[in-house]
Amino acid sequence: MFESIRKHSKIVMVMLFLLIIPSFVLFGVDGYRRSMEHSAAVATVDGQDVTQGEWDAAHRANVERLRAQMPNLDSRMLETPQARYSTLERLVRERVLRAAAEKGHVLPSDARLARVLHDDPVIASMRGADGRLDMAQYREALARQGMTPELYESRVRSELALRQVLEAVPGTSFATAAETRLAFDPFYERRNIQVANFNPKDFLSKVSLADADLQRYYQDHLAQFRVPEQADVEYLVLDLDSVKRGITVSEQDLQTYYAQNQERLASQEERRASHILIAVPKDAPKAERDKAHALAEQLLEQVRKAPASFADVARKNSQDPGSAPSGGDLGYFARGAMVKPFADAAFAMKKGEISDLVESDFGYHIILLEDIKSAKQKSFAEVRGELESELRQQQAQARFAEAAETFTNAVYEQADSLQPAADKLKLTLRTAKDVLRTPAPGATGALANARLLEALFSPDAIEKKRNTEAIEIGPNQLAAARIARYSPAQTPTLDAVRDRVRTLATEQRAAELARQEGQARLAAWKAAPASASMPAAITVSRSDPQQQPPLVVSAVMRLPAANLPAFAGVDLAADGYAVVRLNKVEARTPPTGEEDQRDRARVAQSWGAAEAAAYYELLKKQMKVQIKADKPAPVAAG
Repeated sequence: MFESIRKHSKIVMVMLFLLIIPSFVLFGVDGYRRSMEHSAAVATVDGQDVTQGEWDAAHRANVERLRAQMPNLDSRMLETPQARYSTLERLVRERVLRAAAEKGHVLPSDARLARVLHDDPVIASMRGADGRLDMAQYREALARQGMTPELYESRVRSELALRQVLEAVPGTSFATAAETRLAFDPFYERRNIQVANFNPKDFLSKVSLADADLQRYYQDHLAQFRVPEQADVEYLVLDLDSVKRGITVSEQDLQTYYAQNQERLASQEERRASHILIAVPKDAPKAERDKAHALAEQLLEQVRKAPASFADVARKNSQDPGSAPSGGDLGYFARGAMVKPFADAAFAMKKGEISDLVESDFGYHIILLEDIKSAKQKSFAEVRGELESELRQQQAQARFAEAAETFTNAVYEQADSLQPAADKLKLTLRTAKDVLRTPAPGATGALANARLLEALFSPDAIEKKRNTEAIEIGPNQLAAARIARYSPAQTPTLDAVRDRVRTLATEQRAAELARQEGQARLAAWKAAPASASMPAAITVSRSDPQQQPPLVVSAVMRLPAANLPAFAGVDLAADGYAVVRLNKVEARTPPTGEEDQRDRARVAQSWGAAEAAAYYELLKKQMKVQIKADKPAPVAAG
């Protein structure tokens, strides 16, 4: 074979040229590289690759979902390496559970699927007064998400199957009394202590610093005084509100919209009724239902003979705890607020009538119709403001895509100024001073978006003061910015920050003196406990720290209780030093039966979660999971 290739090497080269070169002509070297990166495996589950493209798509979907749920969420949190890696871990978890479900033939029943769909609040909002699902509305809602009912129900069934893989594990967990005591007794244990605090503020007057001390502190803490790069910026934001401001709704459009929505705008008919309920479950034995029916018949006969006694009979006999004390009064309600048999009967009655027995899932009802509020058609004047707001919103939604394209082109084509884009779209050109490369704590709006700031502080934007591209900062929100003035990062001279250096160096030295004094007292009191002069005793526990710092409570709880009194020193850093004396340990009061059951349930739940996590780790080993992407370091606290 190789001999044949050598003999026909020119032909082979030509074939390779014809096969390879067009791909570079069509897609380019960079496109070829991106294609390879897109299909690169970042993880393997059960022999199947998870590609970079799948990871990117999953993360984009996750970001969009979170932005839709929490529009004010800090966008920086969504684009960190840690957030992206978390998406990959969830993607791997989904693949592991799906493989386990397929191998274990886990398939949710039709009944469970129907129950989940029935309990879905979004689907419930599409049900009419008779409880039937509006299929046209259901299909339309799913179509907006690119799904059919069959595809959506298949997806829900798949998610239930994944959930079922792990559901059985925590369901078998339980906690013994001994395990519960071991977990909770230390948490509720109380300790009688005295705390002597050595506050740096009390030592400030004892601190004297020479110029050499200031120079040394300044040199040791240069990073503390470094001024980060910052810029004065201009920026534009295009959102639905800005598009809406340019929309004028004509009176004719409002009149037409009113005519098209009269039925929706009309208030619903409401009825006020009282009832007497003889409760009996729908699946109760026949004898029990017959007995309830007979009692209801007797009460019906009684109130028909004396309608004025209805409230008194309801108070004495109705088995509806919510309405019986008020004589069965249910107040005003619309048709959809009641179960169908009850609503059908109540809305077919005349004012003052008493119904025949009405059977529902709750039992047998006797209904007295007290009053009727007819449906009222709202006048155009009453709803004009509401209609105008709705129409402006709809038109803004429709025009946003066109405005977004105009905005994107304008900030790109005239890259040295944002004013032309502002004039074209009637936007307000905003300014901000001393903007940093990373969003300021608590920042909101466009300048809280990490992607916009990253573009703003790119080399091209800094050096040439060009506009950034139009960047999506939220649903239906675009922004662009440019630097008006830039200051690079710099470290000021000692003379420029001398007062601040003196303050910080003095505080540091005062904290050192407080620590030294505390350590000396600790040594003396340990040697002679009777000589300890300390504040009044307090009783603390892990659940009730009595406003003591966590470091103090932790030190107290770690002290051995065998030989009391016991002492401990706690370094509180800039807050000084504390010396703690442990006088007495008070065991937890034995829990009551209800409290004990609650504690056992919490321990069992924790055990269940731990066992489910362990089972998932076992599944990962069985599926030979390998995550090839490097795990980023955790973000440091604070």
